[in-house]
Amino acid sequence: MTCPARRPGATVHDWPVEHLPALRFDPLLHRLLREEPLARIRMRFGEGHAWLATRYEDVKEVAADPRLSRALTVDRPVTSMTPHVVAPAGGIGRTDPPDHTRLRRLVALTFGRKRVAALRPRAQELADAMASGMTAQGPPADLAECFTGPLPAQLIGELLGVPPDDLPLMQRWRSVILSSNHSQEESDAVKGEIARYFRELARHRAEHPADDLYSALVTAHGEGGLSLQELVSLAVMLVLNGMDAVRNQVSNMVYALLTHPGLADRLRAEPGLLPRAVEELLRWIPHRNGVGLPRIATEDLAVGDVEIRAGEAVYVSYLAANRDPGVFTGPDRLDLDRDEAPNLSFGHGPHYCVGALLTRMEAEVMLGTLLGRFPRLRLAVPEAEMRWRRGSINRGPESLPVTW
Repeated sequence: MTCPARRPGATVHDWPVEHLPALRFDPLLHRLLREEPLARIRMRFGEGHAWLATRYEDVKEVAADPRLSRALTVDRPVTSMTPHVVAPAGGIGRTDPPDHTRLRRLVALTFGRKRVAALRPRAQELADAMASGMTAQGPPADLAECFTGPLPAQLIGELLGVPPDDLPLMQRWRSVILSSNHSQEESDAVKGEIARYFRELARHRAEHPADDLYSALVTAHGEGGLSLQELVSLAVMLVLNGMDAVRNQVSNMVYALLTHPGLADRLRAEPGLLPRAVEELLRWIPHRNGVGLPRIATEDLAVGDVEIRAGEAVYVSYLAANRDPGVFTGPDRLDLDRDEAPNLSFGHGPHYCVGALLTRMEAEVMLGTLLGRFPRLRLAVPEAEMRWRRGSINRGPESLPVTW
């Protein structure tokens, strides 16, 4: 006999999504995962409250359920950690099938296994050149400034066909769009600049196509495969995630390895362990603040033994799911020998991150190069003196000073 879904008590948890030092895990997520895995939350911006799923299986269920819509979040002021919505309306992150399927298909081959494998030599070439630059300059060095930041920025720029001289412009836009400290007006102004830039680049690529992803997308636009708004939003998503998320993820990985005695030396001794180590670092590191985009229930449905009603907003926490004690043994421990369920760091379901394979490859190349070229790599400042980003969506160090 199946028990009917229930409605929890009226408790709504206020979640300010405050700055957390270093790689500390959010205490509210930790508590809800164990005490109330489907809970109501209210954040600083937007209206009302939303559900938050934290348990591994519940998160997978919500992320894959077609009855939960991303498209219905457009023009709806769902409670949020930022005063503006990062993902543009009509973009791949805020569409449902079949539109989402159509857009994803346009970029899937570029980020597929064969294409990423073909990009690996170029990533290694960049890593070797940047490591040589560090050696020539001598210690100390800011890894975020001279290695983990510029490598993914240059690689995604080349992939999309963004001129190298324009990368600093992208970095400025990134600092506003991916922030919770800028106003709606500031965000809208920057989004306008981005849209103008990529519309102009689209016109140029239509007349002068090149062997890059943006030229292919411009061709698809010309053939009616996607609208101009969809074209621009895809470019923005790829550039911002390719530059910001990878920079911070790999910087966090380096910091974690350098602050857990023995891990870096073990990877030097067992280089074949690096892919598994990257997976465990992805699972363990809280790479973002708060949560991502919500979904809206299109009908009444049950998640676990809780009823969600049509029209209600639902968030998932992939960070919390990655620490689920029902799935991972000793989930708060960084364990390079772990061989359990796949981590959910890149999401699940239709909106699984299209750049997951590229990010993994870049992480393997950067970590392998740093560990191999700098056998005495260590932090150049005490851990307590590290400066971490504040008021941002993606977590990571402002700078990563190292010596060798």
